[in-house]
Formats: sequence, structure tokens, C-alpha cells
Amino acid sequence: MQSLWQQVLRTDVSGMPLEWINYQDAVKLYYAQQVAYTCGEPLYIIHGGINAKSGLRSTVEVNSIVATHGSNKSLHDCYVPPLNNHTLFKRDAFLCMYCGDRFDRRDLSRDHVTPLSQGGEDTWKNVVTACKRCNNHKANFTPEQAGMQLLAVPFVPTHAEYIYLQGRKVLADQMKFLIAHFPRTSPLHKRLQNFS
Repeated sequence: MQSLWQQVLRTDVSGMPLEWINYQDAVKLYYAQQVAYTCGEPLYIIHGGINAKSGLRSTVEVNSIVATHGSNKSLHDCYVPPLNNHTLFKRDAFLCMYCGDRFDRRDLSRDHVTPLSQGGEDTWKNVVTACKRCNNHKANFTPEQAGMQLLAVPFVPTHAEYIYLQGRKVLADQMKFLIAHFPRTSPLHKRLQNFS
């Protein structure tokens, strides 16, 4: 069994990843009969109260992936996830996109490829992970102006990719499920191979 902090992946009934939930929310979905089916490994066995008539104790087995009934947010091709450093650094596999070295989160920063001072925007397609040294060296210049090479083109994650990026500790069965929903051309395929 996993610790009680392990996240459960919630999907819609068609299997599209929707969000990470905690085990308490998963139990509520089971209780409300919103779980259509489950995938992955069992994570928890939650014990409830004892039935006064039967004398039996209720239990709920929570799997790592639960598919739920009901209406869901429509996820169009134009979906743009919110940008934050946690998911940005994970998108770029904790690599500086200028020197190519891997760093701890505390030694990384968000770099605007086209600086804000030159009309650049704070969007997925204009930001990359950079070590603090490279970011300071680049300053308020474009990579070309600073004589620096950008190692990868920034991209907007799809909803399934963003769900992966938000995960704290993604289990192997959850990872396999999520990867199946990544676009074939996703740069994350190669980054995840290199990262493992």
C-alpha cells in the first residue's frame, strides 16, 4: 500500500485524464456511485463504519486510476494550461535550455526567450527553463542577441501532458496511462526517456 499522500488519477468515462485527486475525494466518488470503472493498481483499502444489521464493516478499495461518470469540462484543442514554474521546470526535465545541464529546482528560473522588455509575453511558447547563471548572462536579450543557443523549442502542453506535469509522484501505471494520451510528436516522450 502507498502512503496516504499518493494522488489518484481521475479520468472521464472515455478515459481522458482530467485531474489528480486525493484518496478522500476518490472515496466520495465511489460512495456517490460516480466511478464507472477503475484501472491500475489498488492504492488504498479504506475502512468505514460497521453496519448495525449485518455487523459487517464497509470497505472501499481505491485504485490508482478511476474513471467517472457525469459531465466534464470540455477540453478543446485550443486548451492552454496555466503557466507556473513547477510545471515549466518539469516540462523541460529540469534542464537549462541553454547550457543543457540538469539542476535542482532552487537553481532554476523562468527565462523569456523574447524578453518582456522587447515585447515578449509570459506564455508557454515564449518561456524556457534556465539556470540562474545562463538567465543572468542572457539578461534582457534574445538568445541570438546574447550569442546563446536555445536547445529546444518551447511548447504548450496538452491537457494530458499538463496533468502529468502537475503530478507529485506519478506511479508507473499512471505514467503509462498518461503517456498513451500524449501526442505522438510530444517532446515529453524523449525527455521522459532521457530523465529515467
